[in-house]
Amino acid sequence: MHLFEAIIDANHRAVDGDVSAGLHPADFADELPIIALTCIDPRLNALFPNVLGIPAEQFIWLRNAGNIITSSLSSTMRSLALACAVKGGREIAIIGHTDCHVCQTTTMVLLDKLKALGVERHLLPENVNEFFGMFGGERQGVIKACDFVRHSPLIGPKIPVHGLLVDIETGKLEWVVNGYDAWQASSASVKDILAKASGTLMAELGAGPMKDFHFGEMKFPDMKIGEIAAKAGDWAAKKIEPVETEPAPSPLSAAPVVPPKISKSPMPSPVRPRADFRRR
Repeated sequence: MHLFEAIIDANHRAVDGDVSAGLHPADFADELPIIALTCIDPRLNALFPNVLGIPAEQFIWLRNAGNIITSSLSSTMRSLALACAVKGGREIAIIGHTDCHVCQTTTMVLLDKLKALGVERHLLPENVNEFFGMFGGERQGVIKACDFVRHSPLIGPKIPVHGLLVDIETGKLEWVVNGYDAWQASSASVKDILAKASGTLMAELGAGPMKDFHFGEMKFPDMKIGEIAAKAGDWAAKKIEPVETEPAPSPLSAAPVVPPKISKSPMPSPVRPRADFRRR
């Protein structure tokens, strides 16, 4: 049984009146301390970490309005990452609660309340819903926050991320997101991928030309280097066919070059002066 499975089991037994219900933190030393993100509601002060059954020194408590996470790289994610890396947190729990006033506040009501405090609408971000992380229900807010944490590059795959809901009146815990399921599925999928890839590679090698290859059975031909070269030359001679080409004409046997005939035009007869038969 994992830590949070034992926590919820002990919590349910205690709520049902079992006075002997309790957790033995020493049995889960490898899974402590835990990091919990809860709402700022002061009614939670009397519940944590008592409802978890773990000592206060093993409880790293982060709080914001509505236990909201708006992105996988938000300032809250920064705190969660540092709580894991610096303070040694082993598991993360996003714990919402019933009767959450942040959940019950609509955007219009929020704008009116801010205006009453002197904060005008034009001073606020354009997308008020996204900026303040307004959500439609306590469970929905927990699921969304867990999704941001699980897919954040700041949180390693070795950290389980749980989602819980605590009853503000009784202190009873309820699973919303069982982080062990996703954590174990992720680990199993990685192992399956590696095993499948390894098996496929070995199968391909076994079915290919390497399947009967053994280094101890390698045999080299008993032949001298000169013999190999001679055989290679013979093989090349058989493979290369001579190319028949017409011999180039000898310059001595070439037909004599006959100069072109020049046609001669008859020379015009000289012009003789005509005799003057006029009587003188």
